[in-house]
Amino acid sequence: MKENTYLLIIFIGFFIGTVILSFLINVFLLKFASNLGIRNTSDTIIRWSKTTKPALGGISFFLIFLISIACYSMFFGKTDIAINKRLLGLLGACTVSFLLGLSDDAYNTKPLIKFSIQICCAFILISTGNYISIFSNIYFNYAISFFWVVAMMNSINMLDNMDGITTIVSITIIMSALFILFLNHNGKSIHTIILIGVLSSLIGFLFFNWHPAKMFMGDTGSQFLGLFLAAMGIEYFWNTPDVHNQLIQSKQFFVTILSFAIPIIDTTTVVINRIKKGKSPFIGGKDHTTHGFFFLGLSEKRIALLYAGISFVSMFFNYLIITFIKDWSYLHIILFSIYFLFLFRFLYTPTIKYGQ
Repeated sequence: MKENTYLLIIFIGFFIGTVILSFLINVFLLKFASNLGIRNTSDTIIRWSKTTKPALGGISFFLIFLISIACYSMFFGKTDIAINKRLLGLLGACTVSFLLGLSDDAYNTKPLIKFSIQICCAFILISTGNYISIFSNIYFNYAISFFWVVAMMNSINMLDNMDGITTIVSITIIMSALFILFLNHNGKSIHTIILIGVLSSLIGFLFFNWHPAKMFMGDTGSQFLGLFLAAMGIEYFWNTPDVHNQLIQSKQFFVTILSFAIPIIDTTTVVINRIKKGKSPFIGGKDHTTHGFFFLGLSEKRIALLYAGISFVSMFFNYLIITFIKDWSYLHIILFSIYFLFLFRFLYTPTIKYGQ
C-alpha cells in the first residue's frame, strides 16, 4: 500500500509539473519565436487556417519526452536505461521523427525523402525489438509493423488539419495506453512516466491549439506523435494481453483500430476521395472528415468536441473488450465491426457532398 501511495504521489506530481512546464515552454516559444516554424505562403495555403501561425508545438512534446526518460532514473533509481535496447530504439526513432518534422516545417521536405526517413524510423523500432508480435510468422510481423509505423506517422500528420483535433485524439490514445498499462499492474514501467509526460505536454499545448489556435504543432509535432503513438500502439494495443491474459489476434486488432479509429478513418477517407477525383493522396486539400462537418455547418469548436466524444466512446468500448469480454467470439467481431463501419460511414458521408 505504501508503495502504491508513493507511485501515485510521483505520477500526480510529475503530471502537474510537466503540464505547467509544457505551458511555459509554449509561452516562451510563442513570445520569442513567433516567426519561426512557418512555411512560405504558397505552402500554407493548403492548410485549413487562413493565417500563418508558429508551428512549434512539437518542440515541447519532444523536450518533455526526453525529460520523462531522465526523470525515470531519478524517481526509481534505475541505472540500466542506457543498455535497454527497446528503449534506445524508441528514443532513436522518436529523435529521427522529430528531426524529420523539424526539417519539414523549415524546408518543406520532398515526399520521397520524407517517406524514406519514415521507413528508417520503422526500421529502428523493429530492429530493436519494437514490433507487432501476434503472428507466428516473424516476417509477417515485421511487414505489418513497417506498414503500421509508416501509416500512423502519415495518418497523424494528415489529421493535423484543424485546431485541436490531433491534440485531442492523441490525448485519448495515450490515456487508453495508460489504462491498459495500469490494468496489467505495470505502473513502474518506464513507459508510465513517458506516457504521462507526453500526455501532459499535449494538455499544456492544447491551451494554445484550441480554436482559435495561437500555435500549431507542425510536422515537428505530428511526425513525433505519429511515431510515438505507433510505438505505444505496438506495445499496449497489439502486443499486451487483456486482463484475462488472453492474446487473441482479432481481439487485439479491434482494440487497436478502435483506439486509432479517427486517424485511420480520416486518412482512408482522404485517400479514397482523392483517388476518385484523380488527385494525389499526398497533396493537401480541404477534403478531410473534419472539413466535411465544417461545411455541413458545425463550428470548429463543435467539431473538436465531437471528435473528443467519439474518441471517449471508443475508449469505453475498449474498456469492455479488455476487462469484461473473456470469451471472445464471432458475435463480438460482428458487433464491433458494425460499430467501426457505422463510425466510418458517419465520418465519411459529409465529405462526399462537401469535400473540396
